[in-house]
Amino acid sequence: MADSPRRTATPKAAAAAAASASEGRKTRVGPYELGKTIGEGSFAKVKHARDSRTGAVYAIKVLDRNHVLRHKMVEQIKREISTMKLIKHPNVVQLHEVMASKTKIYMVLEFVDGGELFDKIVNSGRLAEDEARRYFHQLINAVDYCHSRGVYHRDLKPENLLLDSHGTLKVSDFGLSAFAPQTKEDGLLHTACGTPNYVAPEVLADKGYDGMAADVWSCGIILFVLMAGYLPFDDSNLMRLYKQICQANISCPPWFSAGAKKFIKRIIDPNPDTRITIAEILEDEWFKKDYKPPRFEQGEDVTLDDVDAAFNDSEEHLVAEKREKPESMNAFALISRSQGFNLGNLFEKEMMGMVKRETSFTSQCTAQEIMSKIEEACGPLGFNVRKQNYKMKLKGDKTGRKGHLSVATEVFEVAPSLHMVELRKTGGDTLEFHSFYKNFSSELKDIVWKAESEASKKQTK
Repeated sequence: MADSPRRTATPKAAAAAAASASEGRKTRVGPYELGKTIGEGSFAKVKHARDSRTGAVYAIKVLDRNHVLRHKMVEQIKREISTMKLIKHPNVVQLHEVMASKTKIYMVLEFVDGGELFDKIVNSGRLAEDEARRYFHQLINAVDYCHSRGVYHRDLKPENLLLDSHGTLKVSDFGLSAFAPQTKEDGLLHTACGTPNYVAPEVLADKGYDGMAADVWSCGIILFVLMAGYLPFDDSNLMRLYKQICQANISCPPWFSAGAKKFIKRIIDPNPDTRITIAEILEDEWFKKDYKPPRFEQGEDVTLDDVDAAFNDSEEHLVAEKREKPESMNAFALISRSQGFNLGNLFEKEMMGMVKRETSFTSQCTAQEIMSKIEEACGPLGFNVRKQNYKMKLKGDKTGRKGHLSVATEVFEVAPSLHMVELRKTGGDTLEFHSFYKNFSSELKDIVWKAESEASKKQTK
């Protein structure tokens, strides 16, 4: 409807509608109930999901099937899915199964609930050498296993390294990976990809490169960042950045131990032929301290039948998409109690050690007033606004370290006198989002509804 936000509710049903406002109408795909969006990229969304049979929680990556076909991405996406199914390792995010409907492709993934390794760097500035080494052990274990299966990640960076609730590292996002059979006759890969700051110089040179050596370089950059708290090569000008990377004149900070300095310089070697290999890493004295080889069962052979079925034209194996109303609950009490709906808590309060990339707040203003206020706040901050019904896309007009910062917002009607607004980062650098949000939230304070309990607390202080 053009004149009112989606998911409206009558006053009598307001409590149940509030639950709908925060989760939307639930979609059931096969046995899975899809919840809120927890990640968003150019070609896919990642949603929280629950298996109705067991109650187990998963993350489901949802791809638009027609988009994949239209942009001739079938082989690329099949490669990503096949790669993830082949990898069975405690330090790699597990792909459980693949399903397809007439319009979507669903990848059922292990849900990793401890945030990104990147968050620990943001929160701590840098990690102690022993802690950084412990995560590096797990990273090398994962990468070594991937390489043994002929798989190269090619986009290793802290943002793609997740932590579970026990602090175990999990490598994610094989969207840019490659199989050994995809190399050319010279045995080298020829696709330049990845995040510039972490990419090996031979990848930038575009003359063919060894996927294993390129991944080792990225591991070295990650180790440096963990211990230093900043990147060894960083420049807003891409040409100057590329020059730094190719020269690889690395300067380690004084708090690095002598062993760490020597080890990192063997990894961040611009010559892939003399760069340390994983076999040599495993024998390095600095690396071997407190090292524990991974222990896990290989399990049974993996079938890719469901991957093929998801991309063929047969309707035999397609799952049905069903929209269902969420269970009724008294959600107003939840809203009143929850600190998560207060804009000011986006970064002041940590959740499981994570820097949150999304938040929501409630307002007693009209939807039109909320939209106008958001648009008004964006102008001075250098953000362009694109509106569609009661959704807004905010995009920074300046190119940051990881492209333009972009934020998605949406207004929901809980009841005629109460609206909920959800905001989440959909692109760009997390630290830049942090900075933007501090300014943005201060501009919206006069439209945010404070629960009575929260307001009384502030008055008594």
